[in-house]
Amino acid sequence: MSSTGILRDLAEFFAPVGFIGAVIAVLCALIALIAFAWGAAGVVGGAVGVWIVGALLSLASGFSGEWMPTIAAGGALLVALVAGGVLRGIVVALAPRSKPVQAGLEQSRAATAVAPARPAAPVVAAPVAAAPVAAAPVAVATASVVTVPRARAAA
Repeated sequence: MSSTGILRDLAEFFAPVGFIGAVIAVLCALIALIAFAWGAAGVVGGAVGVWIVGALLSLASGFSGEWMPTIAAGGALLVALVAGGVLRGIVVALAPRSKPVQAGLEQSRAATAVAPARPAAPVVAAPVAAAPVAAAPVAVATASVVTVPRARAAA
């Protein structure tokens, strides 16, 4: 069999593989769009990971001269990511917002407010003359050694 015959036989095989790959890529792009709009980043990553496999399979149709499946696969992901981002912005903007927490905090403070106690009069101590204090030896302990300084001889 000549190389032209082999190429023709492979082209008959690669064209359906490319179309199947494009279908897988488009389905994964739709899943990525929905997951992106919901804010499920893990699902988006998984869908894009499988989209890569579908896009690579769609490249197989290029051996038979059919480039439309590859263009459809690439365009599907591009449209899905842009539309998913826009939808995510809309979903976040339209989401119901809860009441601010500060209002509830101030109401609970007002309900539990207690009159402040009068501060006690400050106590001031009279100055006391300091008596000379002799330096006492201090024991210093480490892991397993205790060092006691010697008392100084009175001069």
